Amino acid sequence: MPKDAAVDEFAGLVRTLKARDGRSYEALGRRLSVSASTLHRYCSGATVPEEFAVIDRLARLCGANEEERRALQAAWTEAERARRRAASPAPPPVPAMSAASESNPEPSAPEPGPGPAPDPSAPDLSAPEAPRARPRRGAPAPLLVTAAVALVVLALAALLGHPTRRASAPAPASPPPERTAASLPFTWSIGSQLWEGGCGHTYLVDRAPRAVAAPPVAADAGAWAGTHGAVHGGEALVRITVQGRSQSDAVVLHALHVRVVDRAAPLLWNAYRMDDGCGGAVTPRHFAVDLDRPRPLARPVDGLDASGAEVRKIPAVSFPYKVTSSDPEELLVFARTAACDCRWYLELEWSAGGRTGTVRITDGGKPFRTSGAKGRPAYVHDSAEGRWITDSDSGQTG
Repeated sequence: MPKDAAVDEFAGLVRTLKARDGRSYEALGRRLSVSASTLHRYCSGATVPEEFAVIDRLARLCGANEEERRALQAAWTEAERARRRAASPAPPPVPAMSAASESNPEPSAPEPGPGPAPDPSAPDLSAPEAPRARPRRGAPAPLLVTAAVALVVLALAALLGHPTRRASAPAPASPPPERTAASLPFTWSIGSQLWEGGCGHTYLVDRAPRAVAAPPVAADAGAWAGTHGAVHGGEALVRITVQGRSQSDAVVLHALHVRVVDRAAPLLWNAYRMDDGCGGAVTPRHFAVDLDRPRPLARPVDGLDASGAEVRKIPAVSFPYKVTSSDPEELLVFARTAACDCRWYLELEWSAGGRTGTVRITDGGKPFRTSGAKGRPAYVHDSAEGRWITDSDSGQTG
C-alpha cells in the first residue's frame, strides 16, 4: 500500500469519528488534552500521532465500538509505518563501505594467516611422508603461538572497550524487575519529543545553521532530534500513558517522583526554534517540574481552556488515581531548567490487588535530558528563503 494511502485511510476514519460526534475541534481537543489545530491535523492526514492512546480516547468519546476501535488501531499502525518509512533517511551505500573495508589496511587478516600459511608448504614436504609431518610441525609453532596471543589481545581489547563507552554515559542503574516483568498489572508508554501546543519547541544543537535541516512536523521530531544530536532547550515535555490490563481490577497510581542523576553547566550550543511562535486555545493539565531545585517535585497544575467565550479551568490530576484497561490516563510533565544540563528520570508509585511497586520511567532506558538555553544564539527558520535566521533578522525578541 502506498504510504499516502495508509495515512489517508487512517485520517478518513478519524474524520468519520469526529463527524459522528458533532462536537467542534476545540471541544474534542479539550477532552483529549490536545490543541484544536493538532486534532485538525490528525483528521486531515497532515500528521500521524506518535501513539494510538489519544486516538483510542477519541474513539471512546465518539462512541466507537470494539470492532471499530480495532480497525482504527490497525489503520493507525499502517499509517505510522508509512510515516516512519518516509521520515527514515536513506541507508548508506553498502558497496562503498564494503569496498573501503576491503581496501583498508587489514593487517589483522594476515594475523590469522599463520594458520593457513603452513598448509601450502605441508603438501610439498609432508604429504609424501605422513610419519615425518610431526617433526616439521614444530617449526611453525612459534608463529601459531604468536597468532593466538594476538587474537586473545584483540578480543580482550574489544571486550574492555565496549564497557568503557557505556560507563561514560550517566545511565541510571538497572531498573527494578517489575519494570520489565510480564506480571506488571498495567502497561505504560512515553512520548518524549513533544512540542507545546503541538507546534512550539526549542532544541539545542551543536551545529552551525547551514548544517541543520529545516524543522520537521511535530510527529517527526524524534527522527530529526536523533539525526542532529539535539537536546531539549529550556523545557522538555514528556507524556506518560498508563493503562491497566484488566477492566475490573483497577491499578491505583499514588505519586510521581523526579530523580536528577546528573547536573552540568548548560550546553553552549545554538538554539533552534521549531516555529515562528504559535499558541493554542487549550493549555492541558500537567505536572510542572523545576529541575533547578535541589529536590525537584512534580507539582500538579490546572489546565486552561480559552476556546470559548469564557476561560474554563481543567482540573489537575489528583493522586491517587485509578486506571483500568478501559480507562487509561495520560500524565503530561513539563520539566524546565535555566541553570543546568540535567539528566533525569521519573518514578511512578502504584498498587493493585495487594501488591505495591515503583516503576522507573526513562527515555528508552536512558535518562531524559534538558539543558538551559538562556543567552544562547537563537535561530528560527525562514521557510520562504529556506534557511535559518537569527531572532533579530526575523523581528522576534527573546
